[in-house]
Amino acid sequence: MAHEAQEKYSKMVLVKMRSETILADGIIFNNDYEGSPAAGVVKIPKRDVEVSARNYDKAAGIEPGVGSTEYENFPITKDVAVNEIIDGYDAELVPDNLVADRLDSAGYSLAVRMDTDASSCLIAQGTQITKAASTPATVYDDIVDLRTRMTKANVPSKDNRRYLLATPDFYAKILKDDHFVGASNLGDTVMQSGCVGRIAGFNVYEWNDETAGLECIAGHPKFATRAKEFSSAPHIVSLEGDSKYVNCSAVKGRMAYDHKVLRKQAILVVFAPSLIALVQTAFASGKVTVTTAATATGSFIYRVNPTERATYQQDFTELETSNAWTSGTEIAAKKGDTIEIIDLDSNKKCVKVGYLTVQ
Repeated sequence: MAHEAQEKYSKMVLVKMRSETILADGIIFNNDYEGSPAAGVVKIPKRDVEVSARNYDKAAGIEPGVGSTEYENFPITKDVAVNEIIDGYDAELVPDNLVADRLDSAGYSLAVRMDTDASSCLIAQGTQITKAASTPATVYDDIVDLRTRMTKANVPSKDNRRYLLATPDFYAKILKDDHFVGASNLGDTVMQSGCVGRIAGFNVYEWNDETAGLECIAGHPKFATRAKEFSSAPHIVSLEGDSKYVNCSAVKGRMAYDHKVLRKQAILVVFAPSLIALVQTAFASGKVTVTTAATATGSFIYRVNPTERATYQQDFTELETSNAWTSGTEIAAKKGDTIEIIDLDSNKKCVKVGYLTVQ
């Protein structure tokens, strides 16, 4: 019975996560992997070389070719848990509606966390583009330029799965362009995916991200992978054996997941001029050396795997000393971590950001 309950709870959380996640499976990320994320590593296929088409000889036939699909190890670095006390109930008497409410909240929190980590992956591992900020008059031409770059990189277009994650300000400019086709004219299937419309061959998703200088991300789900699995399915446990709790239970669960961009040229991350270009020059013994050619407006600070990315004019006075960074200084991190470098002005407010995934 406990096993059946855990499966039911897991399904409830996953349904909530699917409904709340903007960077969704099948739309922004694929789930093409082999193995168990809970085990700490899975195998993902590298993008296949296309099957060759050759002339056929009626007399001699044709020699068979050999497939060249290769797999690479993908370490899972994200491990998050839910552990919330329910006061006043032992494990067998917790009302179903209370469990459902707590699991609904857990699903929402996991979705928000996963979206943040997913977008950090796209930003850090995609191709970062810095250009003049788009205007309502130039936004269509700017999107067509992204389309052209993706086509030259052999990113599929005929399957209508190219996406454009548009920040609110960038989406507002798209809405003012006559080439934009609203979702109401594209059918129920498109609307159900959360798509708000199409422009220049992209499905557009409004994405409330305030990363300093970020305008949009263009990509295709074939070239970014998400692996996720409950390492401990959501369940109810009694805390009666703990000397600190009386007549209490807890909702617990743990999920392992991670994201990876498979082709850098297929994920285009567009910034107005607020991006710090970063280069990793070394990694050894849990220390990574990062450099930039940029000069700080006032000073640089860093963060590793931030739960929220720095926004323009955000105040970072509290981190000024403890997280100070200069180009070439080592940072404690492990492979797969996302490093955020923040440029502060004289008032300790963010004016630029840069992102890098430790390799």
